[in-house]
Amino acid sequence: MLVPDYIPQTKLSRILELDVKIKKVPFTQWWDAILSRTYDGIGQSTFIHPCDYNVMAGHGTIGLEILEDLPDVDTVICPYGSGGLITGVSSALKHHNKSIKVLACEPETATPLHVSLKAGKPLAFENHRSSFVDGMGGKNVLEEIWPYVSHLVDSSIVLSLEEIAEAIRILINRNSLVTEGAGAAPLAAALSNKVPNGTIVCVLSGGNIDSNKLVTILNGQVPN
Repeated sequence: MLVPDYIPQTKLSRILELDVKIKKVPFTQWWDAILSRTYDGIGQSTFIHPCDYNVMAGHGTIGLEILEDLPDVDTVICPYGSGGLITGVSSALKHHNKSIKVLACEPETATPLHVSLKAGKPLAFENHRSSFVDGMGGKNVLEEIWPYVSHLVDSSIVLSLEEIAEAIRILINRNSLVTEGAGAAPLAAALSNKVPNGTIVCVLSGGNIDSNKLVTILNGQVPN
């Protein structure tokens, strides 16, 4: 498995439990592999892309579960990284009811979808930088995903790192749920007063956060 070199140790440890070979590379090299859909040294192995149709179809089952449990949902908020998750979820939701709003959320350090939706075309985010919100933060909107997200995502909410950290604290203190930055970001968006009133679902997409970063957040600070 090809992973960026800033991957949290918690996430890395869980991957290693599956007896998977890990290759750590700098973020730019990792992102280039996503753009090109290949990586030197992969050999005869199959390259599974995060926006592969089968992967996105799997994400679509999240949308089906939401509809099963809450058929009158008005708005669903998903984190945005490469676009595969929100494309799958929104495809299922809007096939059932086109009036359901599907909103993305992105950290202020990486907002390629926000700038792309404003421009009406896929763009790169020029001031990209990494943060503790490692489950999101692509440099640009992938060309192959743009035809989907441009029609399936209603808007993208930009969040500060402080807002995301606060959402992590709320989920732990009020709900006893441990989430990583990307997982807590939809709640941060829901609390930002940038979401229409109604029945809202936040997709909490991950709980892999290193303990040292979690302690920093619980102490009221934002990790480096």
